Amino acid sequence: MKEPHFVPLTSYKEYSPEEMLQRAEDFYQLIKSRRTIREFSDRPVDKKIIEQCLLAAGTAPNGANKQPWHFAVVSDPDIKTKIREAAEEEEREFYHRRAPEDWLEDLRPFGTDEHKPFLEKAPYLIGIFAQSFHLNEDGEKEKHYYVKESVGIATGMLITALHNAGLATLTHTPSPMGFLNEIMQRPSHEKAFLLLVVGYPEVGTQVPDITKKSLDEISSFL
Repeated sequence: MKEPHFVPLTSYKEYSPEEMLQRAEDFYQLIKSRRTIREFSDRPVDKKIIEQCLLAAGTAPNGANKQPWHFAVVSDPDIKTKIREAAEEEEREFYHRRAPEDWLEDLRPFGTDEHKPFLEKAPYLIGIFAQSFHLNEDGEKEKHYYVKESVGIATGMLITALHNAGLATLTHTPSPMGFLNEIMQRPSHEKAFLLLVVGYPEVGTQVPDITKKSLDEISSFL
């Protein structure tokens, strides 16, 4: 059993209450401008930007520091075409056979259907995979903990980092997503969490006219 090993906390920086509030307000203004889009430009994106955002996501808190995630980044046109074809096959089943009518009614204001051209047009697709375990140096399985929670936090941080860098995203979750393991060459003990579409918005992109819940609706102070 490994013994605990601690080092001094040197990365924390304290701000005055006034600066803390200003930073919180500034961040809110930044993050509330984020919108999910479905119309992507094919403009190229520097790979280094994606890499830095992935590094940011990799700093997410997680169970026992097992870091139970893998980000499979796709820019190859042929692979993107395979992903689109497989995703649209699942989406056709969803929209025309599997989805209950109330679910379809809730989706109707967003204008979504089984057609997913953005999967080919956007410069990057990032498959986010949750790992139930990993193999150590001796080839033995080491269990991961709080996998869904950890991967969800990392995904949120990735989306935020990409927005901060000036890129737009779409969280795509065709169900089931098992085809991503084969196409993205990931092992069976990894489960696709979601597919993140990344790039610039197309010129003239429109988004649904929606609002977010108020502070009173999403929080309580006891």
